Amino acid sequence: MEWRKLGIVFRPDSSLPWSRTHAMLPTPMLLEHRGVIRVFYTGCDDAGRGRPSYVDLDMNDPTHIVAACRRPLLETGIPGTFDDNGAVATSVVRAPDGRLFMYYVGFELGVSTRYRLLTGLAISEDDGESFVRISSAPVLERSDAELFFRCGPHVLSEDGVFRMWYVAGSRWVDIDGKQMPEYRIVNAESADGIRWPTSGRVAIDITQPDEHGFGRPWVLRDRGRHVMYYSVRRKSFRAYRMGYAESDDGIHWKREDARLNLDTGPGDYDDDAIMYAAPIEIAGRLWCFYNGNDFGREGIALAVRESA
Repeated sequence: MEWRKLGIVFRPDSSLPWSRTHAMLPTPMLLEHRGVIRVFYTGCDDAGRGRPSYVDLDMNDPTHIVAACRRPLLETGIPGTFDDNGAVATSVVRAPDGRLFMYYVGFELGVSTRYRLLTGLAISEDDGESFVRISSAPVLERSDAELFFRCGPHVLSEDGVFRMWYVAGSRWVDIDGKQMPEYRIVNAESADGIRWPTSGRVAIDITQPDEHGFGRPWVLRDRGRHVMYYSVRRKSFRAYRMGYAESDDGIHWKREDARLNLDTGPGDYDDDAIMYAAPIEIAGRLWCFYNGNDFGREGIALAVRESA
């Protein structure tokens, strides 16, 4: 594949107390009736706590901002809950009844381990202008098979079934004296998008000695197949790089990381790290939103695919 980077298309507004820094995990959705790509993202306050919001970009020219929401769509959870230290949106999917389901990662700080990451769900009945949690408890709760991490989900609604690809793990590993999470990508299915199995089937496993985990997968249909864009946590870089895989059924995947050809660059926003790819196809063109250094501190970047 060949990509052309277009630079940062949205930067955080430091005047907003809930979004001093970062525009993490871009999550695009086409709202064709409005003529925009709504890109959900998460901004961070001075304490590093995340809250989701959105920016609307022109669907014909995604480098042009049409409107930007100036309030969080969700607040952090009440003290003691799984999302009391941040709520990070990673997937928004339209349910068969027209409602929008926002899956988000809740951050809960730990004592014997650094943190725990589980998945919550909030629902919008006004086309993404506001969201309400369905519960103060996660929809992906801890289980014996996935103790500490059930997070970073991407969800599609296909043939009346909700299909989820997410990050799961039960281990911390020591990397240069720092405890780091170890997790793989798994997939699961749900009839209603609310009740999910207690564990998933492995989709992308750790296969290289330099790897210790993955970031939010993003799955779409491309030329008749399921394709997955994901982020790979590498020990040597101490940062993310991009990965890519293909599948005939969305269950069994073949990694083709070298084919993606979307990597760090000389720009000051992605010269050290590149992650959280989220492509969307519009009128035959594939636009890829992503983050660069420090998990998107500078904002949301954009690339367009020039050839497959």
